[in-house]
Amino acid sequence: MDVRPSLLPETRRLLKLAREDEAAAERAVAALSLEAQTNLVCEAPPSHRHKLLALAPEPAAVIPLIPVAELCFTVKALGLWDASWILEHATSEQIVACFDLDAWSDLTPDREVLEAWLAALAEAGEEPLLRAVQSLDPELIVLYLRDRIDVHLISKDQSLEVPEGAQTLEGQFYVVPKKAGDDVATVLRLLDALFRNDYWLYFRMLQGVSWELESELEEWALRWRTGRMEDLGFPPWDEAMRIYGYLRPGERSRIPQDIHPLDVREWHLPVWMPELPVAAESRYSLFRAAAELEADERRAFFYSFVAIANKVAVADALDLGDSETLQGAIDKAASRASRGLEHLALENGLQLPDVLRRVTLERLFRVGTSLGEVEPGIPDRGSHERAP
Repeated sequence: MDVRPSLLPETRRLLKLAREDEAAAERAVAALSLEAQTNLVCEAPPSHRHKLLALAPEPAAVIPLIPVAELCFTVKALGLWDASWILEHATSEQIVACFDLDAWSDLTPDREVLEAWLAALAEAGEEPLLRAVQSLDPELIVLYLRDRIDVHLISKDQSLEVPEGAQTLEGQFYVVPKKAGDDVATVLRLLDALFRNDYWLYFRMLQGVSWELESELEEWALRWRTGRMEDLGFPPWDEAMRIYGYLRPGERSRIPQDIHPLDVREWHLPVWMPELPVAAESRYSLFRAAAELEADERRAFFYSFVAIANKVAVADALDLGDSETLQGAIDKAASRASRGLEHLALENGLQLPDVLRRVTLERLFRVGTSLGEVEPGIPDRGSHERAP
């Protein structure tokens, strides 16, 4: 099951037109509303989006409207360095989400990925770099700087020798690459922008490199990131792992009482997904059953299912900054929940849509997982310890 076709007809038409007559393609895109231009971009696979953005009369107006996770997918598909013109117009919220989704390895910031994102922002210009650094958690920036440089504080009334190769902007803080010969151009551009535009944050960063404990920095950075990820629909790992809670054989057929699984609040999705393929011809019984629900019930089902797919992505430690993660998590969630749905319907003599009205999708997933028969090609992380 693929949520988004590789290329929708209108997208294919415009890309073909751009190859034959770029000016005509630009006029066709310009005739669309800003919302339609944004939808056009988001409907395309990430690898094609930069071409469509280039056709827009004002890419700077479209880019901020792209959902935060889709912006991350778009930038990565193009390549961080080549996507600096996109990052130039990204909002602070989009940039922070890109770092939250892509610059972490399990529960720790990935220093190499941090460098890549900050280098791309520096290439985009001083204003985007400064805006990003001011928006990101200071603990994250200090961790990045600690990985790249040592900082020596030498006041004018001290007779301390300036370290070889040290550089300073104001005659007190001297910066030395952590590794001899290491290229710290991005670090120096970042510090220079802060020194000229936000001295107090500049001072805070360099003091942090000198004095703050790395363990405390990581703890606070993780705490801030966890809260934002929950706002995006991605729960903490221990909470997400509950979907793999084993159900004994006697529990698998039971339907809990007084449960209202379709009483679900909506939230702002970080991805572009206007609808799930809930149709009679879907290969998953879960979606075939959802197609028979009332309109308001289908909307609640939509958000419930996205929440389960997000839990799968977190529990399985999938790369949340990768567009393929969405598809893999959806497939696994739909397959397991469909198996659970069919089992409960058979055991209780109910129609599939009636089961959806009485049983949460999380329980359907747990039933399906407890029944076994893991799909080939889909990793099963539910019975394993947490990945290092």
